[in-house]
Amino acid sequence: MSNPVKSTTTIAFLGTGLMGAPMCQNILKHGFNLRCWNRTLNKALTLKASGALVLQTPEEAVNGADVIISMLSDGPSVLEVMSKEAVLKTLKWGALWIDMSSIKPKEAQEQAAILSRRSISHLDAPVSGGTIGAEAGTLAIMAGGDRKTFEQAAECLSAMGRPVYVGPSGSGQLAKLANQSIVGITIGAVAEAMYLLEKGGADPAAVRDALKGGFADGTILQQHGARMSARDFEPGGLSKIQLKDLNNVLEVASQLNLTLPSTEHVRDRYAVLVNEMGHGNLDHSGLFVELEAHNTKQV
Repeated sequence: MSNPVKSTTTIAFLGTGLMGAPMCQNILKHGFNLRCWNRTLNKALTLKASGALVLQTPEEAVNGADVIISMLSDGPSVLEVMSKEAVLKTLKWGALWIDMSSIKPKEAQEQAAILSRRSISHLDAPVSGGTIGAEAGTLAIMAGGDRKTFEQAAECLSAMGRPVYVGPSGSGQLAKLANQSIVGITIGAVAEAMYLLEKGGADPAAVRDALKGGFADGTILQQHGARMSARDFEPGGLSKIQLKDLNNVLEVASQLNLTLPSTEHVRDRYAVLVNEMGHGNLDHSGLFVELEAHNTKQV
C-alpha cells in the first residue's frame, strides 16, 4: 500500500515473533500508530525502521493505546501480561483488547471477564494462514465477542487479513481449534501421500500439479507437500504449537463428551515428533519426519 492515510488510532502490539512481526508491518502499512513490546526485545527492534515505537515493558506499550493486540504463545502467557496490575492500571478507559493468540475458549472468556471489570472491550480473534498469510496480510481471522465491538474493530483487523465474526466470547478460539484439527489431520494425510509417491517412484511435484482443481487439492497439499518433498521445514507454524493446539482441541472435546479419533491419532504423532524426537521447532509440515522415522523403525 503506497502513501497510507495516517490513522488517529494507536495500536499496542504485544508479541512480535514469527507471526506478530509481519502482522505489525501490515498494521504500519495501513497508517496506524503502532507501539510494540516483545519479551525478547531484539525481535521487536527491527520494527523501528518501519515507524513503530518499541517499548521495554507491556505497561509502557499499552499506555494510551486505543487498541491492544496480543499475539503470544499460549493462554497463560496472555493472562500473565493482562493480569499485571501495572498493565491494568495503564489501560485507557474504553480501549479494546484483541487477543489473536491461539488459546482455549475458556481462557478467552476469562480474559473478557478480567477486562470488563475495567470497562475494556475484548475480542478473541485467532488467525490461520501461517507466516505467508501474515506477510501478505491475508490471514483468516476468526473473531468471537460482542458483534458491535467486532464491527468497530473491523478496520484494524482488515489490515492483517479477512476478519469474520463467528459468535460470542470464546467462539473465535473454538473456530481456531476446529481449524487446527483440520490442518493437523490434513498434514498427516498429505505426508502419507507424499511418502507413498516418493517410495513408489512417482514424481510428487507432477502429482501435485495433476491434482490441482480436484477434490484433494488445497493449500496444505501444494505448500506443505512441496516442503515435504524438499525436506524444507523452516518454521512458518511450529510443530510444538500445533501439538499444543491439538491438546486443546481434545480437552474441549472431552468437556463436551466427544471422541475425535482422527485428532487423537495425529496429536499422538505430533507428540512423538516434539517430545520424543525433539523437533518442536520444525514447521508443522515436519510431521513428515515422524512418518519417515516410523517407517524406518518398521523396516
